[in-house]
Amino acid sequence: MTDIFRLFIIVLLLTISLSAFFLVISALFPHRVDKTQRIFGQWTGRAFMLGLVNFLFFGVTGLLLSSVAENTDGLIKAILTIPALIIFGFLTVLLSVGLTGVANLLGARLFPDHATWKQTAGGSVVLTFACALPFVGWFLLLPALGFVGIGGTILAFVQRDE
Repeated sequence: MTDIFRLFIIVLLLTISLSAFFLVISALFPHRVDKTQRIFGQWTGRAFMLGLVNFLFFGVTGLLLSSVAENTDGLIKAILTIPALIIFGFLTVLLSVGLTGVANLLGARLFPDHATWKQTAGGSVVLTFACALPFVGWFLLLPALGFVGIGGTILAFVQRDE
């Protein structure tokens, strides 16, 4: 019983911290998140495919650099590890902005008459618990939203402002 209670507390604290993270991203980069959110409404399939292709390319490149660097020593290890970390950091930034846009869109659709920050917080809580669903959330919903998030953020960076 203690393990279940401990697990529940951990999930609750992680949900609160993820909601706060999405609120901070929304507050620091409102234009970028809004543009990403608009792209989700217009071109979800295009964002998914673009995110999938870029995740596979950059993910494989980063993993190859990391695995080769692990088998070397000295300066070569640093030369290979630094680009791998930069690639993983780049993917993390794209995913963070994209998932913030997804949480904002979800909150706006589920809680239309609430304040914007409450929509973001509510959307992130719903998103977190939906992705915590065993198997379907872990292996279908979370990767799909991640690919849409990465692709939507890339589209938001390359598209001109209207």
